[in-house]
Amino acid sequence: MIESQNQEILKHLSKGLTLTPYQALQFFGCLRLSARIRNLKDKVHKIHTTMISVNCKRVACYKLHRK
Repeated sequence: MIESQNQEILKHLSKGLTLTPYQALQFFGCLRLSARIRNLKDKVHKIHTTMISVNCKRVACYKLHRK
């Protein structure tokens, strides 16, 4: 399950899209996006994190860094 979530998240980010924890829950049923992002970073994927405001709350927004 974790590997399939990692693959789906990477596929999403590879399209040039961003991803927030709420979107990850909606799209992939992923409750721990930060852990999945850490898995991908450990596999040498360069993922940039930006903090954004959503409904007056700060959340992480992830984007794959392209060379």
